[in-house]
Amino acid sequence: MKRNSIVRRSGAIAGALALVLTTAACGSDDAGDGDGDGGDAGNSDAGDDAGESGEAAGGGGGEGGEITLGIIPSWTDGLSTAYLWKNVLESEGYTVTVTDIPEAAPLFTGVAEGDIDIYPSAWPQVTHSAYMDEYGDQLEDLGAYYEGAVLTFAVPEYTDITSIAELPDNVDMFDGKIIGIEPGAGLTRVTKESVIPTYGLDDYTLVESSTTSMLTQLGDAIDNEEDIVVTLWRPFWANSAFPVRDLEDPEGALGEPETLNAIATKGFSEEFPEVAEMFANFKLDDEAYGSLEDTVVNQFESGQEEEAIEAWLEENPDFIDSLKG
Repeated sequence: MKRNSIVRRSGAIAGALALVLTTAACGSDDAGDGDGDGGDAGNSDAGDDAGESGEAAGGGGGEGGEITLGIIPSWTDGLSTAYLWKNVLESEGYTVTVTDIPEAAPLFTGVAEGDIDIYPSAWPQVTHSAYMDEYGDQLEDLGAYYEGAVLTFAVPEYTDITSIAELPDNVDMFDGKIIGIEPGAGLTRVTKESVIPTYGLDDYTLVESSTTSMLTQLGDAIDNEEDIVVTLWRPFWANSAFPVRDLEDPEGALGEPETLNAIATKGFSEEFPEVAEMFANFKLDDEAYGSLEDTVVNQFESGQEEEAIEAWLEENPDFIDSLKG
């Protein structure tokens, strides 16, 4: 039954991605219309409605203002935390928009240019290090909420290898394919620039598509008891939903464990100091993170993220207080 739920969710995400892919080129401009232009659009009535202008609210230091959160919807750490923050911030009087972006490059560009205020679940040390290097002086790190995130290669539990180092001798077992995710993902870059050359995987083709496609192929292979190797990461709900195990990485080609951080456009904490303080206080351990993602991804359907967060907060009544120190 869980597999059916996963497939339904993957299909729903695929549909959402198909919609945003057609507007990816102008995604940052659309976000800018709703957020970056807010200060210029304000008028004398803005003081009566703090939600009309992020600039007015931020400058006054009080509650209210417009905040845009950018996510890649198939990357469920960002999906889950974005809707959690939407609930939290709207309860504090802010107007919050969650904007779907298809890949990491335009997402980081949007944050750097101020069209998106926050990417709530970046992997800055390894996975997204290239974007942090490129846009570092235009970004602001609001703090880490999770410790020990890792990139992985994974296979079904029944597959007879245990290490990435065994892949060169088993090309036929996997039809010469490593099933990856989005071309612009940090995991894709690390795979191409580090893992493949380190382990001599030149006889393999890295199949770049999407997280949704990777999960679909993984599920199909497991249903048919076929061997498959995919690029994955932890924390991610698929590691518990599918019977998979990580391959050992004796050369450390996938990089060291990293943190999950909220990355904002530069100057955000000056405009929204109270929000920045809440982000600095935001922490999830493995149990809390796992229950959050499982609730959003597996217990509720796509499009019911807000209902999922309400349910999670009912089960975690002390969470809101933890954000306020």
